[in-house]
This record gives sequence, structure tokens and C-alpha cells, in this order.
Amino acid sequence: MSHSIRIEYCTQCSWMPRATWVAQELLTTFVDELRGGGVTLVPGTGGIFEIQADGDRIWSRADDDGFPDIVELKRRVRDRIAPERALGHADRAAARADDTAS
Repeated sequence: MSHSIRIEYCTQCSWMPRATWVAQELLTTFVDELRGGGVTLVPGTGGIFEIQADGDRIWSRADDDGFPDIVELKRRVRDRIAPERALGHADRAAARADDTAS
């Protein structure tokens, strides 16, 4: 099944470089899952930086208090489009963070 990612970014804030970097990271990590769907960059205004996977919002700069940490974003994307997939170092980093928080 092909999946798609949509990244809407603020042109007034010059966030296109950040949006393209996030797109590159996601395309590199989820190459098989995004084949046929891909990543779409959508120019916006008003400070927007939102990411959707298959139409579901998975990150909003306004609601999530800033820009996504790329490891956390990859976990959110994975949970939406490929929940059975292991992310290697990203999963290990999350497990270490959970252990230190306990």
C-alpha cells in the first residue's frame, strides 16, 4: 500500500529549508512505504508548520509546541503508516529515554 506525507510550511517565516529537510529524512527512512505516494510540500502562511500522514495530522507546530524532533517525528509517521516496522536507533533512543524517566 502506498502512503503519502503532506508538509505545510510558512513561506513568511522562511521555513522551506526545514520542510525540505524533513521531507528528505522521511523519504530516506520510509522509501518503500512512500513509493507511489511520496511527500508533498505545501506553501502556507501565518506561522504554519504541519505534517500529515495519509490525511491525519501527526505534527502541528502550534499544538505540539514547536518543531518536531526528527526521531519523534519518524516514530509518529511509522506508527501511522508502518506500525510493524522497527526504526532501529530511533526505537533504542526512545527506550533509553523511557528508562531514565522511570
